[in-house]
Amino acid sequence: MRILIIEDDASLAELMSYALETEGYSADICHDGAEGLLLALQSLHDLILLDRMLPTLPGESVLKRMRKSKITTPVIILTALGELSDKISILDLGADDYLVKPFDLGELFARIRSVLRRSLDYSDPFLIQFSDLRFCEKESKLIHKDRTLLLPPKEAALLAYFFRNPNQTLTRMQIIGNVWGPAAEIEDGNLDNYIYLLRKKLNTLPTNVRIKTVHRQGYCLTEKPCFPPQETTIE
Repeated sequence: MRILIIEDDASLAELMSYALETEGYSADICHDGAEGLLLALQSLHDLILLDRMLPTLPGESVLKRMRKSKITTPVIILTALGELSDKISILDLGADDYLVKPFDLGELFARIRSVLRRSLDYSDPFLIQFSDLRFCEKESKLIHKDRTLLLPPKEAALLAYFFRNPNQTLTRMQIIGNVWGPAAEIEDGNLDNYIYLLRKKLNTLPTNVRIKTVHRQGYCLTEKPCFPPQETTIE
């Protein structure tokens, strides 16, 4: 996940950036509203931490112009103003949350997780997440934090099937039937070639997600070793 910090207090911005990176996020910093707006309009980030009082352009104006430009990136406002009327006005402009300074980093992380969960749940029905990876079916994009890989159609369809069935051992027949179609006639090694290509792409990303081979069973998308399903004996 890539987060943009728009904060004119350089020491606070650096502290948040360092803390976010220790939590596994990627962080970019800018210190004035005009520059922050330009970055926000590029839609490169998964979330924005936006200070309310900024030089060149105040936070409310940045947020207002973002929403007017149909930029839906989630925004958490950071401010020293804690009156109820202040919160209502900024939420009405389109902010997703509001955090009053000074704040604890633990609360900041909790609010970030909450906002990102809502964003992933409602913003894009074609977006599937497993562990620290996201896959956009509509655009055939595999996303890890600030890195994006564009997949060819068949690799995309195969990965989408794994993402929809994580931590499950999928047989070769199941995979071929769902990805190529039940009546498809493909050579036995064709599936193995596509698995090999997907593994190569996963290996280019700093993730623990892997496609495991389950001996004499099939394949499994997981972070941990997969085991064949246990047979249940009914007496």
